[in-house]
Amino acid sequence: MKVLLDTHALIWFAEGSDKLSLIAKNEIGNKNNSKFISIATLWEIVIKTSKEKLELKQSFKDLNYFLSINNIQILNLEISHLNTLLKLPHHHGDPFDRLLIAQSITENVAIISVDKHFKDYDVKLIW
Repeated sequence: MKVLLDTHALIWFAEGSDKLSLIAKNEIGNKNNSKFISIATLWEIVIKTSKEKLELKQSFKDLNYFLSINNIQILNLEISHLNTLLKLPHHHGDPFDRLLIAQSITENVAIISVDKHFKDYDVKLIW
């Protein structure tokens, strides 16, 4: 299975938080799954960290290393994702989440997220 981690899922997994559901933790830890984060997720982390709206337990540089050792690949933003984004209904107002939804639909990847708004879209949601 291919899975795309929402920002909070990545952070909670990296920090070993008990906020991460057991199902989500198992899917992320499953070595048979292809795991991805969106480049938009890294962008969101940088923006929120620089505005002091998010505090990470590790440095951004360490997060990059964490991705590497956990075989979590970065999903870049493609024109095809933006074409899907153009057609999405506006059930969700968060631009980062809307990009994840568009990427999920275009790439046929399940999203690991606690965000209830994702259910309003034609995506496979894991939590």
